Amino acid sequence: MQTFFIVAILALGFVITFQIAKASEYVAVLRGYERSRKQSNKINGFLLLAFLILGLIGVYYCNEQLKGKILGEPASDHGVLVDRMLYVTIAITFIVFVITQVALFWFSYKYQEKENQKAFYFPHNNKLELIWTVIPAIVLTILVGVGIFYWFKITGAAPKNAMQVEIVGKQFGWEMRYPGKDGVLGKKYFKNVNPAANNPAGQIWDDPANYDDVFVEQEMHLVVGKPVQLVIGAKDVIHDVGLAHFRLKMDAVPGTPTTMWFTPTITTADMRKKTGNPDFVYEISCDQMCGKGHWSMRGTIVVETQEEFDAWMAGKKPQYLVANPDKDPSKKADTLSAAAPVTGAIIR
Repeated sequence: MQTFFIVAILALGFVITFQIAKASEYVAVLRGYERSRKQSNKINGFLLLAFLILGLIGVYYCNEQLKGKILGEPASDHGVLVDRMLYVTIAITFIVFVITQVALFWFSYKYQEKENQKAFYFPHNNKLELIWTVIPAIVLTILVGVGIFYWFKITGAAPKNAMQVEIVGKQFGWEMRYPGKDGVLGKKYFKNVNPAANNPAGQIWDDPANYDDVFVEQEMHLVVGKPVQLVIGAKDVIHDVGLAHFRLKMDAVPGTPTTMWFTPTITTADMRKKTGNPDFVYEISCDQMCGKGHWSMRGTIVVETQEEFDAWMAGKKPQYLVANPDKDPSKKADTLSAAAPVTGAIIR
């Protein structure tokens, strides 16, 4: 029923518009076509000028209302650079926008059709064409060059002290894997993926580097002020790791690992104070349409101090021991304690 009403309203709007156009045409015939045209031009010129003024006021108002409120302060070192580049781009394009739009609407009003006014035909001017070709080319070259510089910086080699975290997208969630004390992620093979056997990442248990790797889902923990390199992949279709608060994103492609690195600069606790939102979280979104559950593919990032991160890691068990409980020293100790005979003395 709702669809019917929408279609009916659209059809009615079309009929009304058509009838108004026909009525205007009949009025023009009655009044005289030329007189009617001049009067319409005058009205259109005034409306264009009003639209220009109201439009610029609207642009200013929206900017003041939304400035800094959508994404907030960048929470990474690269995010500051990305925002700086964005602001420079917006400033340049805004200047061009104001000049061209003011000229367009003002000229439409100023030079509307009038008696004894003849249009000036301006066919060609080499100097003018050179100016509006060379200057935009130089500006765009600089902007593209700065963008490429930042891109290679983000996707280039991470600092030597960077921690490494693997993040893998799947329909419809995120899996993270942390290296243990050795700082090396163990090898994995897609045919080894077996959640039922506690091996959701497909780790190769024969690789000693896997013995201390920690596997978690949906929530990534990072250390403030410490560089982190993300090793990105996907299990099924193409996903995209979107880190809006850090101003970063990178495709997650099945079979083709990608990487990017950054340094978190604001803890989750501090950002909650800055935003005044006690429920604030850094979000991991999927920025690539990946199926019907795409909307729900959301993870979180907790940025904390080194002490808090160490305490969190201490409470996690390596996935190798989860998948191979017979190798777990703590369980062996519990078994030995339970099996030990109880001895005591009888007091008479």
